[in-house]
Amino acid sequence: MCKVLVVDDEGEIRAAIERRLKRDGLQVEVAAGETEAIEKIKAANPTYDVVLTDMVMESPNSGLNILQAALAQDIFTEVMVLTAYGNVANAVECMKRGAFDYVEKNIPGVDVYDLISIKVAQAMERRRSSVNTIRRLDQIARSL
Repeated sequence: MCKVLVVDDEGEIRAAIERRLKRDGLQVEVAAGETEAIEKIKAANPTYDVVLTDMVMESPNSGLNILQAALAQDIFTEVMVLTAYGNVANAVECMKRGAFDYVEKNIPGVDVYDLISIKVAQAMERRRSSVNTIRRLDQIARSL
């Protein structure tokens, strides 16, 4: 089962994402901010498969700090950065640092919860593929 961490300082958004992902059959944990999220990431065993985090919480770089913590714990964790204040510079920085995706919460005419559900499924597929590739490479290396 996919293990997901949802991080957002807005309780209503956090709860709505949690409900949607649980409806999709995922194991979901939540955190209300950067500090709590990083503590959960460090303590998680097994690690999270996917982390969805708001960009701006305690600081303008909260999302980047969570991204860094998640990838330091497990390089295969897929991190999606969510923001209400999207801009190209933030999106580029997140992607350069290894984010799976960058999603604006307020896209006119789009149900962002449907979009997040689709993106999480894509992230899980990418994670599975990456882990399987590493396993195959390990088997090949052992057989040499």
